[in-house]
Amino acid sequence: MDVKKYIKAARLRTLPLSVSGIIVGAGLAISENKFNTLIFVLALLTTTGFQVISNFANDYGDGVKGTDNKNRVGPERAIQSGEITPKQMLSAIIYTSIVTFIIALVLIYVSFGKDDFLNLGIFFVLGILSIAAAIKYTVGKKAYGYSGFGDFFVFIFFGLLSVLGSYYLFTKELNIINLLPAFTVGFLSVGVLNLNNMRDRESDLKSNKRTFVVKIGIEMAKYYHYYLLVASFLFSLIFSTITFKSPYQFLFLFAFIPIGKHFVTVFNNGNSKYLDPELKKLALSTFLFSILFLIGCFF
Repeated sequence: MDVKKYIKAARLRTLPLSVSGIIVGAGLAISENKFNTLIFVLALLTTTGFQVISNFANDYGDGVKGTDNKNRVGPERAIQSGEITPKQMLSAIIYTSIVTFIIALVLIYVSFGKDDFLNLGIFFVLGILSIAAAIKYTVGKKAYGYSGFGDFFVFIFFGLLSVLGSYYLFTKELNIINLLPAFTVGFLSVGVLNLNNMRDRESDLKSNKRTFVVKIGIEMAKYYHYYLLVASFLFSLIFSTITFKSPYQFLFLFAFIPIGKHFVTVFNNGNSKYLDPELKKLALSTFLFSILFLIGCFF
């Protein structure tokens, strides 16, 4: 087995974005002196596993449906190029799902012990739903990524569940104010997906992949993108203002410098094929936001 081709198919550049919500949730726990290193590491590994499953499944789903073809603007995928067969990719999805689920079970046990049946049951179900959501984005006849619901699921899993779920693993509590940074991570994550769908709009249209961008058109998708970026800034600013303890809480503002430059680039860009480099920039800016948010929570 050529491990390198599977590493390439795992799309490592997407991993910093996937763990951003966990890092923010950890920061919230740190601010309350309830951080646990082992829970943090296991949560990072679990979320990374979910993202790799999603990337493999996306490659598989779009590959077998013919969505990844010569008209696609982005990087060539593994099944599209013939490096990995659909059968091999399906096996990779299954094996990765099993390993990720085992890590998730260990995470749940470490966090709640063996006697907290309610939380054990809830997070057990959430683990299964996360794997199912990662796979069903493009796989199957009713793949939600083909009907315009990808944005909603990314917001829920990358934003709300990632931030609030990880915070709960540390603290066993929920705090409504934490919705604000969860919204920030969720909106930025949706922004990355929106960029991807703007880039792929023409090929998706020809392949009958009805993403939200395909449904609303490229111009409205750009305005939608602006709203996501501005809202992400406002929610995090409101959160740090309400919970103010130290000026360090506003360190995250530095992450919005490259996001602001990204905003201008998208605004001035009339050709969606040039949006591909912006995917990496926005994803890494979201990761930078999470790191700076985490640092600010120490003070």
